[in-house]
Amino acid sequence: MQFIDKSKIRIVSGRGGNGMVAWRREKYVDKGGPAGGDGGRGGDVFLVADEGMSTLMDFKYKSVYKAPSGENGGIKNCHGACAKDLYIKVPVGTLVRDIKTGNVIADLTQNEQTVMVAKGGRGGRGNARFATAQKRAPQFCEPGEPGIERELFLELKLIADVGLLGMPNAGKSTLISRISSARPKIADYPFTTLVPNLGVVKKRNGDGYVVADIPGLIEGASEGVGLGYEFLRHVERCRFLVHLIDVTAENPFKNYEIINNELKKHSEALYERYQIVVLNKIDAIDEERLEEIRQEFKPHVKEIYEISAVTGAGLDKLLDVMSQKVDEIPHPPSEVNVEEDLGAFDNDDSNFEIYKADKNTFIVQGGKIERLAQVTSDRNPEQVIRLQNIMKGMGIFDELAKRGIKDEDTVIVGHLEFVYFKDEIYG
Repeated sequence: MQFIDKSKIRIVSGRGGNGMVAWRREKYVDKGGPAGGDGGRGGDVFLVADEGMSTLMDFKYKSVYKAPSGENGGIKNCHGACAKDLYIKVPVGTLVRDIKTGNVIADLTQNEQTVMVAKGGRGGRGNARFATAQKRAPQFCEPGEPGIERELFLELKLIADVGLLGMPNAGKSTLISRISSARPKIADYPFTTLVPNLGVVKKRNGDGYVVADIPGLIEGASEGVGLGYEFLRHVERCRFLVHLIDVTAENPFKNYEIINNELKKHSEALYERYQIVVLNKIDAIDEERLEEIRQEFKPHVKEIYEISAVTGAGLDKLLDVMSQKVDEIPHPPSEVNVEEDLGAFDNDDSNFEIYKADKNTFIVQGGKIERLAQVTSDRNPEQVIRLQNIMKGMGIFDELAKRGIKDEDTVIVGHLEFVYFKDEIYG
């Protein structure tokens, strides 16, 4: 399976349903009255962390997610149905960033953790809601609010207890295959491991913990050389690191320093993370050479473990130490600064634009004003007056004056056309 740990998606919450202009006619009710129902709420969009997912592969094939819209209001004060919310599953460990602002809006580190990323539009009110003692027969309603459209960047940082580090061919894949049920591809050439591998290791008491085999680091990885740079983020959340050293290499200690130097360049916190240093492939060298390597590491590392991942020598002792450290060392605190996500609720589309179609015609466009025009009948003076009052409050007439509109010029809003007279602006 291909491993994908970065993805972009576009999400759109549901539009609210329009209100209704309607009237009731009942046999024993004098003069009847307004009976237009409200529109239903549009669907919200949520992201949900799911421990059953391990990559962002699903978003490679589908990148646009739209919640359903609310139903329009009906007659007899019947309200439109609210739309169902949309839940999008992502792997545990997913970092969510708003592409427009660059802010991190969520860090989903727990299974079933849920965050709203776009709120659905509010349903418009029907004319029954506008009835008062002075205005008993309102001839207008409200349109539903629009949904929110956002582009999000998803970045996966694996949640593992232990991170296996080492140069290519240090034996990390072999080790994880011996201590867990993971079966990574293993071969005798650099970069056999092209994706992080996860394995669950059982403790003696039956509990388990997760070990991540991170693809090999090489010198310059923190600047983008080789494969390791792409996956360093996946060890940022580990409790501690197991640093595997290939004792058959020409200079094992130099390789140890190279890896630690790359960790330091990537993150000071990662460099200071607790490490268990493990000399691997001890079955492939003689005792004299092994002792030379021990002496080289001794001034710099307090405790070294020696194993052969192939034969299993020393594995029981290493596993006991790893299990103990998993119990003792907590997950590092998150260094991610999660911003308050105001964008999830911002469906104010009151901005408008004015275009001059010809010498005497002005076209007004904008989400809110066009939706208001949509529920305005040009045959209903009361609705037209209300729309013009809203246009005045939004500053549209002031802007038209700046653009040089004159009496008897035409103003077009949606399907409506007005002949402009300055002295007849209502308010």
